[in-house]
Amino acid sequence: MARAILIAGPTASGKSGLALRLAERVGGVVINADSMQVYKELRILTARPGPEEEARAPHALYGFVAAHDNYSAGRFAADAATAIADAERAGLRPIIVGGTGLYFKALLEGLSPMPPVPEEIRAHWRAEAAKAEPGALHRFLMQRDPEMGERLSPSDTQRTVRALEVLEATGRSLRAWQQLPREPVLDEAETVRLVLAPDRAELYRRIDQRFAAMMEAGAIEEAQQLQGLKLAPTLPIIGTLGLRPLLRHLAGEIGLEEAVERAQTETRQYAKRQLTWLIRNMIAWNRIAEQEMQKQTMSAIAFIDS
Repeated sequence: MARAILIAGPTASGKSGLALRLAERVGGVVINADSMQVYKELRILTARPGPEEEARAPHALYGFVAAHDNYSAGRFAADAATAIADAERAGLRPIIVGGTGLYFKALLEGLSPMPPVPEEIRAHWRAEAAKAEPGALHRFLMQRDPEMGERLSPSDTQRTVRALEVLEATGRSLRAWQQLPREPVLDEAETVRLVLAPDRAELYRRIDQRFAAMMEAGAIEEAQQLQGLKLAPTLPIIGTLGLRPLLRHLAGEIGLEEAVERAQTETRQYAKRQLTWLIRNMIAWNRIAEQEMQKQTMSAIAFIDS
């Protein structure tokens, strides 16, 4: 019997529903591997499981991180290891589900140990990012650490800030830290790995439909509450799909209809990148392509029992 079940897939692919049905069938704990669903302030916009879903099976690592927290893959690996151990002690099967590829890599391949960065250094570079012109921090990184700079896109402010933080805190390139030995949380041989690969046109339709439902459920009010926290624009939570267009609407920059259209477009583009990443990086995973929910569940059960 596999120690853990891993389910990956693009946003709106139905992976959370599949994980819940499997948890009910095999006696499992649904453990989150989505980098945005960890934040407690955004349940609607991150499509986090609601109280009804949470009542059907135990859930872990959902909505437990504050918005101002700079949660990372390294912290996820440690938290997931604890959640897996807790599930096993309770006699339950860990079912780890999400769309964040780096989180699955952290589980199965491990992450290099990262140094702690003093809060004053974090605050300094967040402030710099907030006032800098586009690309300015990346140009500065290229001057001080060209090897790391060449690995990052000039538009990737979040990772550029991270590289500058580590460089200042330790005097060593983030790339040097990344090359240190890794320690995986799970051995691939003791897992069943499933990846949902839905039809792209159907996935896009579901994305648009789901965001419309999010708006009816109070997504704009959720964005308004987050706006009131006056968070730094480089914090990970600001990258929540659809959030930036809604914040622009709340700031009076664009109309609501345009904000919704931009949010849907942004989500479709992200799903396309997710699918590409999954195809390239999860070749050895068992692929489930069926759209109909019962067929998905039966296909997953077949892989688990094989």
